Amino acid sequence: MYARWPIGAKRALKPQQVWAIRFWLDRVQRIRDRAIFDLAIDSKLRECVVVEVKIGDLTSGDRIRTRAIVVQRKTKRPAQFELLEPARSSLLVWLELRGGMIDGYAFPSRIDATDHISTRQYARLVDKRATAIGLRR
Repeated sequence: MYARWPIGAKRALKPQQVWAIRFWLDRVQRIRDRAIFDLAIDSKLRECVVVEVKIGDLTSGDRIRTRAIVVQRKTKRPAQFELLEPARSSLLVWLELRGGMIDGYAFPSRIDATDHISTRQYARLVDKRATAIGLRR
């Protein structure tokens, strides 16, 4: 008999789970992972769009925008979202750490700096966060 995989959308994280993940990411000093997590929570975008976000979508000069607009891959429609203070501060720290607010992807690949991290790598990060706070994968 084949294992049955759940079909449909996954349950949303509860606020205490979001804060538990943020606390864990801060404790283990995963700056990039904290920034991408905060961006995903605030934007509610699909993972394929989150990994493709460019620095120019998030910044205005040397500041992180309070509102950002990105074009969704599946629908080809723009999605506007607000970046709350936790996301703005973690994104600012990440972008300064990676070498300033230059053009390119906000979360570049380790293999090819001109490309973004893969959706598979992003999925591994999500699994690691979930298991770190005691959630099932």
